[in-house]
Amino acid sequence: MFTGGRRISSRGKRNYELGREAGDPHIAPTRKKQIQTRGGNHKVRLLRCDVACVADPKTGTSKNVKIDSVVDNSANLHYIRRNIVTMGAIIKTELGDALVTNKPGQEGTINAVLLSS
Repeated sequence: MFTGGRRISSRGKRNYELGREAGDPHIAPTRKKQIQTRGGNHKVRLLRCDVACVADPKTGTSKNVKIDSVVDNSANLHYIRRNIVTMGAIIKTELGDALVTNKPGQEGTINAVLLSS
């Protein structure tokens, strides 16, 4: 029978259940931070970056280009104003608009594919 009483957990969180602060990489001169993960592995947390490796599907080449701004980000509309780059964001570069295809906060770089204009 349910009484509506508050349920109290029998234990607290274990160390492996704890989360971490988000990297939220935004456009500025590059700054990275290496964090240790489970099993002695590591991730490179990208905090700031102003360069992206943009691939052109028509020519099959890729080039490192400067990022101007974030045009669209479906993860969060406020990320557009704050210029935060996440997977699926559309960024404005010197070559044109590009779609981010990796997770910059976990991999330490920004990879993107040029959108056809």
